[in-house]
Amino acid sequence: MRRRELLGFLGAGGVAYAADLALFLLLRPALGPLPAKGLSFLAGCTVAYLGNALGTYRRRGVRLREYAVFFGVNLAGAAVQAACLGVSHYGLGLTSPLADTVSGLGVGMVLATCLRFWGTRTLVFAAGGRRAPWTG
Repeated sequence: MRRRELLGFLGAGGVAYAADLALFLLLRPALGPLPAKGLSFLAGCTVAYLGNALGTYRRRGVRLREYAVFFGVNLAGAAVQAACLGVSHYGLGLTSPLADTVSGLGVGMVLATCLRFWGTRTLVFAAGGRRAPWTG
């Protein structure tokens, strides 16, 4: 049960990341970086929610409250990534492109993914979709 849940979560996240990246690259020339990222983030969250709701947690439909909480969890994950980058770049003075990549896309992504997994299973899909607790 845990392995299927984790693999489903990671699979939905991978597809969502690809959708986010593709839409950002498509929209950036026309809209600029911030509006493009805002729209691509929203699209990525939607893809990840649908993948988790209909796939990983086997819901029979989409629920607005679940989506809103899921979106909040994903915003928190984005904040964790930005915080890792900010602490490394501005707090520790590690300003090379490699340091920014490691802190933002390495450490930040790992910590954000852990937060998103916990938030998704605990806050978004807490009661339904699992027959046994995640811890065993």
